[in-house]
Amino acid sequence: MAGTTVAAMRVAMAQISSTDDPGENLETLRAATQDAASRGARLVVFPEATMCRFGVPLKPVAEDLNGPWASAVSEVAASAGVTVVAGMFTPSDDGRVFNTVLVAHPDGSRQGYDKLHLYDAFGFRESKTVAAGSEPLTFEVDGVTVGVATCYDIRFPALFTNLARRGAQIVVVPTSWGAGPGKIQQWQVLATARALDSTTFVVAVGQALPPDEAVAASGAPTGIGHSQITDPFGTVVAAYPETVGVDVHDLDLDLVEKARKQLAVLANERELPAGGAVPSKVAPTGERLRESDDRGRNP
Repeated sequence: MAGTTVAAMRVAMAQISSTDDPGENLETLRAATQDAASRGARLVVFPEATMCRFGVPLKPVAEDLNGPWASAVSEVAASAGVTVVAGMFTPSDDGRVFNTVLVAHPDGSRQGYDKLHLYDAFGFRESKTVAAGSEPLTFEVDGVTVGVATCYDIRFPALFTNLARRGAQIVVVPTSWGAGPGKIQQWQVLATARALDSTTFVVAVGQALPPDEAVAASGAPTGIGHSQITDPFGTVVAAYPETVGVDVHDLDLDLVEKARKQLAVLANERELPAGGAVPSKVAPTGERLRESDDRGRNP
């Protein structure tokens, strides 16, 4: 695993509510980044779809990573001297868009992660307009490796363990979670479970519940708030309500090494065989039943 040059990192969660106007959302990002940087944040994490909320056509707003919106985010990051993570949309060759997480570094460089797992669930078909990505992404802040996942990715533990094996000590999860019965509880459980799976800090930053009731009730995954940071032992160290808010949090990175020694799930994990064959040490069903019956007669 990659080492770290610092024992702690101050991270900001910017739980905003994006509109359908990328210019307006850029100004929201600018103000929140400046606020977080003034309080010592080194990494500022915004939600999925920061550029433009879901529920409207995305192709007209999609831009390349060298386009004006991403370039402006880079200027914000450079001016504030921090790394900014924010969800946007970039063009795909097949006429759809990629659901992209932009990573804007203070030196002006930019990286992008295209969401791997598309939200074709709960009656929503993200794949109709969004193309799937193909590669995980990690980046560094002050020598600390940070992994990236997006929203629905949080239901897939293998991505998080993969990022941990690439050296990630923190995994950021920009999100625009869909509303519905039990969805808040699922979100909270999943964010905690992925931290335990990967023994990383999971910084899961969601869109706030939209103040416009019509947008919130549209059926699109426009956000429910409840951003959360979970440490590698599964302890929730920060949890937000549903409303807009920006705050900073100090992550004790020594906990990652401690968890990987005491809760050694990465070291103990074994590769499983492909499904289909009956393992040689498992008796046929009938034998198991007879054995069980014998035990019942002869306690």
